[in-house]
Amino acid sequence: MKGADISEKKKRALTNIAWAISGKIVSLTSVLVVGIIVARYLGKEQYGIMNYVVSFVAIFQVFADFGLDFIQIREESKDLTQRDRIVGTTFALKLFFALLTIVAILITIVLFEPDYSVRTYIMIYALSVILNTTWVSRNHFTAIVWNEYVVKTEISRTLIGVAIKVVLVLFHLPLVWFICSLLLDSLLLAVGYTTSYAHKVDSIRKWRFDGVLAAYMIRQSFPLLLSGAAIIVYNRIDQMMIGKMIDQSHLGVYSVAVRFAELLVFVPTIISQTISPMLVEARQGSVEHYEELSCRFMNITVSACILLALLTSLLSYPLVYFTFGQMYIGAASVLSILAFKVIGDALSQTSGQLIIIEGIQKYASIRNVIGCVTCIVLNLIFIRHYGIHGAAYVAIITIFVSGTVADFLIPSYRRIFYKQVKAICFGWMDIVHIKSLLR
Repeated sequence: MKGADISEKKKRALTNIAWAISGKIVSLTSVLVVGIIVARYLGKEQYGIMNYVVSFVAIFQVFADFGLDFIQIREESKDLTQRDRIVGTTFALKLFFALLTIVAILITIVLFEPDYSVRTYIMIYALSVILNTTWVSRNHFTAIVWNEYVVKTEISRTLIGVAIKVVLVLFHLPLVWFICSLLLDSLLLAVGYTTSYAHKVDSIRKWRFDGVLAAYMIRQSFPLLLSGAAIIVYNRIDQMMIGKMIDQSHLGVYSVAVRFAELLVFVPTIISQTISPMLVEARQGSVEHYEELSCRFMNITVSACILLALLTSLLSYPLVYFTFGQMYIGAASVLSILAFKVIGDALSQTSGQLIIIEGIQKYASIRNVIGCVTCIVLNLIFIRHYGIHGAAYVAIITIFVSGTVADFLIPSYRRIFYKQVKAICFGWMDIVHIKSLLR
């Protein structure tokens, strides 16, 4: 009976992952296609401004979320009978923090952003912070391992968003319309999530706020806020610093290289999501089998990403030229560097999965804080001396420091660090055993 239960859980987890991967493929493909169309139309400077606006708001978004998403999912997973109280309390808290975030954004741009048009773009897109409070509906579907309706919503939003941006290009509309279209993307998601919840779960009118639960959730989420803030800062701060320290035109070029780098990260993400349920099941059985499987998982993922990085780096010029065009050819040399970030992502994601599976995530936020500090300090030096290529080098250094070196510095994770070193040096030897991961 126990074996049957585990197999059923594995089947459900794999179905959930299949939906998540399908949604991610559609999303990433659409982002690249739209990015090509919009970047060619807007030109380097305006495309840079658009990416600056998105990065600016993204950094503030983490404070609006306040780490509450994971807490909501965890609490619902523990006791679904308290669904309305948990979802309602989370929504109320997220709305409160979202309103505070809007005020913080306004104060920040008044003090530090002299360009009136950029201020306007930021405040338009900042309204998405309010709309993103509806992610509490998405979190509920995640808690009950039911990704189908989430993915359907996100695919629909993506396809509609693509169509709208193509229309904007065909009608030769200015940048402000594209900023508004980004806000519309958030609105489509908000409507989709709440509609799916109301149709498949229950009325949102049953959500209720609980003050005692709210205080508990804030205490629980605060460490996650710090960790989340560190992650979003070191993933977005380089684009903001390029916009401020150089100019928006260079940011536009750098953003093109980032689009390709984001596609590469999908590979370790897919492998991690697919193999994790098997690792969880293996750990419930033989320790020796789990250790063997976890090493193989890391070795194969890292080796695949090393090959992917080399291939992308070698093909960077034709990749940029035949997609974004001659205008953005400067992104090719940046991509040839940034491609190797996927190796650091592979090391970070695989070790992160093992940390969660083994229940030793207590110190995980330290990795992110180390990465955040490294990113900011090095970007101040490298961007000033080496421009956008310096930012690419810092992106690679940061992910290796936060996802690998930090594991050596934290005693509880040192055993995982040695696995990472082995994966870099000898991981290729396990490629022939790839089928064993799926047994």
